[in-house]
Amino acid sequence: MDLLSFGSKALDFNSTDYTPAAATAGFTRRAFMMTSLAVGFAIASQPLLAQAITTDMRGITASEVKIPVADGSIPAYQSMPSAGKNFPVILVIQEIFGVHEHIKDMCRRYAKMGYLAIAPELFARQGDVSSMTDIGEILSKVVSKVPDVQVFSDLNATLAFVKDHKKGNTEKLGLVGYCWGGRTVWLYAEHNPNVKAGVAYYGLLNGMKSDIKANDPIDIAHNLKVPVLGLYASADAFIKPEIIEQMQVELEKSGSKSEIVVFPNVNHGFNADYRPSYNKTAADYAQKLAKDWLKNHGV
Repeated sequence: MDLLSFGSKALDFNSTDYTPAAATAGFTRRAFMMTSLAVGFAIASQPLLAQAITTDMRGITASEVKIPVADGSIPAYQSMPSAGKNFPVILVIQEIFGVHEHIKDMCRRYAKMGYLAIAPELFARQGDVSSMTDIGEILSKVVSKVPDVQVFSDLNATLAFVKDHKKGNTEKLGLVGYCWGGRTVWLYAEHNPNVKAGVAYYGLLNGMKSDIKANDPIDIAHNLKVPVLGLYASADAFIKPEIIEQMQVELEKSGSKSEIVVFPNVNHGFNADYRPSYNKTAADYAQKLAKDWLKNHGV
């Protein structure tokens, strides 16, 4: 798939190309495909544009860490202020490109705001997407084969890791996710009511259910207790306006005070500063909304 077409036309996740085989779900498999994080940007996300932001390390620290999980360990990227402890915690949830340089940089940006931000590599068992050259390959060979129950378990393990190391205050827990990670924010917020607040950037709201993905966000919205801010794009062919409207109706039933903001005249991936879909005005305003949302909800 051509990079420039990603986000400009919808993908059929229910087609045979993206239907997972139960035998390859791999939650109990111990042969991890990734034992360390990728360096740089995922190949399929190229060409890298000059506008890509690199956040400096002044006043913060950052490193790769290993998260003990149910069947081994997964790599993660962690960043926090250089001085102090008991930082509020942000789980940064990756795009389909894995924990590549953009997700690492988002961790550093949140560290600059005073958070301990950590992004676990949630595709570690299923494949190294950083070396794949085609988005269709990433979707069919990796993304479609990652069970939601595995994702929830790995996020729980990441929180346990943070708590054990006593630098972050998991009582002040927020979620921020992008694309695939945006979908995950909605689902994990429903799974873990101890989350204080979440921010979901253009995460798919329907169309991904399978034998290893029990629900779409639209299915669980009425049960949500955690306030989630959805940041969406009006020109996003993945997520139709009528689906967003339906999601808003379901959220109103929940009493969670979740909200969705739709940015006019921008596309899927408007926060991805390394890609053609980037829109600085929308990204900057979305970051302000995300920061205020988290602070206003105790994160």
